[in-house]
Amino acid sequence: MGKKDIQILLAEDDFNLGFVIKDLLEDEGYDVKLCSDGVSALQAYNENAYDLCLFDVMMPQKDGFTLAENIRKVDPEMPIIFLTAKSLTEDKVKGLGIGADDYITKPFENAEFLLRIENVLRRTGKKKQRNDPDEFMIGKFKLDTKNLTLTASDEEIHKLTAKEAKILRLLCLNINAVVERDVLLNSVWGKDDYFTGRSMDVFITKLRKYLKSDERVKIQNIHGVGFKLEIL
Repeated sequence: MGKKDIQILLAEDDFNLGFVIKDLLEDEGYDVKLCSDGVSALQAYNENAYDLCLFDVMMPQKDGFTLAENIRKVDPEMPIIFLTAKSLTEDKVKGLGIGADDYITKPFENAEFLLRIENVLRRTGKKKQRNDPDEFMIGKFKLDTKNLTLTASDEEIHKLTAKEAKILRLLCLNINAVVERDVLLNSVWGKDDYFTGRSMDVFITKLRKYLKSDERVKIQNIHGVGFKLEIL
């Protein structure tokens, strides 16, 4: 796999430094998506497949640690490197505890920076690709996430919104397991607050109505935790 095939998600709130790092990586042949805060970075992550994440720790709206935790809940194997101006041991311990693959303190030498990236990519092996299916069976229903449809075996068809399809897809990927509220909110809306939480509850209610004709299928509300799609 050549460097031109490797996509890197870079989140750095320092405008100048962000472009310097982006140019450095692109000069090496990497494909780089630059975001200036954690919320936009999470949205970018949800819209594309990346091979490596480079996250500044101190960012507005959503810091690098929180961003990494959000991604780890969806993809535990995504390679993550933290960039920080801090050198405190407790920060490094926290970053590594989240599952970071490396921790680089700014300012750094370009040659060392690039070598660390190459080392992480080498350790993690092949390019990460999301090979999740586009279609899922949910009892008598078939979810088609590409065409945004939920079709029953009796030919009943529900046209879904993009958010409805995303929610149901995440529940299907974790069948009979709890998906935490903040994971759903951050994955679908890119943020976790009161208003998006209320909106998600409305979407869950709609999905339950779509699925109610199959008594084997339930979307359970695990109070204070999240939701679970159960198929009996």
